Amino acid sequence: MKHHIIFNVVFLCFLSFISQSLAEDKKYVGAEACKACHEKEYSNYLNFAKKVKSFESIKKMEKKLTLEEYQACFECHTTGYGKPGGFESEEKTPGLKNAGCEVCHGPGSLHIDGGDPEMIIRDVTLENCNTCHSKDRIEAFDFKPLLFGGAH
Repeated sequence: MKHHIIFNVVFLCFLSFISQSLAEDKKYVGAEACKACHEKEYSNYLNFAKKVKSFESIKKMEKKLTLEEYQACFECHTTGYGKPGGFESEEKTPGLKNAGCEVCHGPGSLHIDGGDPEMIIRDVTLENCNTCHSKDRIEAFDFKPLLFGGAH
């Protein structure tokens, strides 16, 4: 009995380590990286999604905002801002400067490396959109979220 308890404790520690390691390995790769396998979705994103130019909208406002206000815009208008491997600046991470695929689907590195659909958020729901498309922000900017706002 004692051996079973020890084995279970060691096994749970191992699972915890593996899950933590996977979470740390996830990195943002940018929408361009999705194009190779998701050409139709990427094309629709470029041609129809407003978020493909989301960084331009905050650049237009930059002179009217304090640095703190300007950087607060990055949370919704860039990919992965404030998260490990996410947007840092237009110079350091240009591929993440707009709101791309990974805003809704999460960091894509593990999915791209192995092609495993389980390594990315596949079934995006409105709950995923609430970070940016919250009631307060909708009223403040007078826009309405679309479940398929990414144009696919």
